[in-house]
Amino acid sequence: MQVVLINNLYIQLKEKARGAAFFKALIFVLCLLPFILIVEAALNNELGPNPVEAMIRSLGDWGIYFLLTGLTISPARKIFKLNGVIRYRRMVGLFAFFYVSMHFLSYIWFEQFFSVEEIVKDIIKRPFITIGFINFILLVPLALTSSNKMMKRLKKNWGRLHRLVYPVSMLALLHYFMMVKADYLVPAVLLVILSVLLGYRAVLKIKR
Repeated sequence: MQVVLINNLYIQLKEKARGAAFFKALIFVLCLLPFILIVEAALNNELGPNPVEAMIRSLGDWGIYFLLTGLTISPARKIFKLNGVIRYRRMVGLFAFFYVSMHFLSYIWFEQFFSVEEIVKDIIKRPFITIGFINFILLVPLALTSSNKMMKRLKKNWGRLHRLVYPVSMLALLHYFMMVKADYLVPAVLLVILSVLLGYRAVLKIKR
């Protein structure tokens, strides 16, 4: 009887593991899809009259989308009792860093042609570039310390360090607002979403 129960338990755990691996692979592909579509559009000259600007902005937009998605996972887990979604938070966060990195790389490659002098001048001259650069620097330690090994090594300091995601998200939206020249609808909607997510966390902290 015990052998049968153990075998059934093993089979159930194995099926769950396979299911988790499948969904992880599916989410990975979905997260990568926007990048593939942007690259494909660039190769086919489908990014409009200013393809460089369109590519840089699209990659930056997706970086912000993934930042906000990562911030949404914890509230969704608590409110809707979706405990399984927490396993995808790290992947979403790393994809946010990936898109922001591609946004930055596209800027220094296709707009500045890796000219350090021009990049420094642009950072000093244009405030929204300054904020974007600072934001990228702040994201780097979050990406480098995202592993379980670093979590164990840093202990309580890991949580303190990763609270940087809140100012990073706010600076990302400020960067967006400063970059937009006319249509503020999208950044305004993103600001509302971020305000709700940060407000939810503030209320929980006050209750504690």
